[in-house]
Amino acid sequence: MIEIADKQSLASSGLLERLRAGELLRKDDPEYGKFGEVVSRTIRLCVQMNATATDVDQVRNQLSAIIGDEIDESTTIFPPFYTNFGQFLKIGRNVFINHACSLLDIGGITIEDDVQIGPRVNLTSENHPLDPGDRQTLIPRPIVVKRNAWIGAGATVLPGVTIGENAVVAAGAIVSRDVPANTVVAGIPAKVVKHL
Repeated sequence: MIEIADKQSLASSGLLERLRAGELLRKDDPEYGKFGEVVSRTIRLCVQMNATATDVDQVRNQLSAIIGDEIDESTTIFPPFYTNFGQFLKIGRNVFINHACSLLDIGGITIEDDVQIGPRVNLTSENHPLDPGDRQTLIPRPIVVKRNAWIGAGATVLPGVTIGENAVVAAGAIVSRDVPANTVVAGIPAKVVKHL
């Protein structure tokens, strides 16, 4: 678990607020070392959780400690599960996350109530500039998955995307723009193929 002192240190440095505001994070940032420590600790704790948790209650409890917020007992997460920051991951009630999902939350990921996420889904809330000289800079952009959405197996959701309420993302889709509520999207890039 990330110690309270580490969270307070990040908060007092202003780094958490800067990331929440979508500010770019460069490797020469004076707070980059603290950021790197949180990422290293989160990855280590995810590896430990995936190796030691023997039931969904243990996964939920250990992931709650990683993200610093209690995950409701109505939510089920199957290991292995991966995140890289944890501090900006919010998971609602009655959520189901299947095996081998990766939620990269530096830009922020919010999963509302009653969401279903299939196996091997990737939610990636950070990107990098196209400029080769600036490629290691992080560009944080939040992902929001609205209530009762369903993301099919192997889909990838890119930074800055909102999946609308009751929407369905077909298996294998790559979602690069917002998904309207009550629609089904499929393909690469994902496009609306049906209205519900």
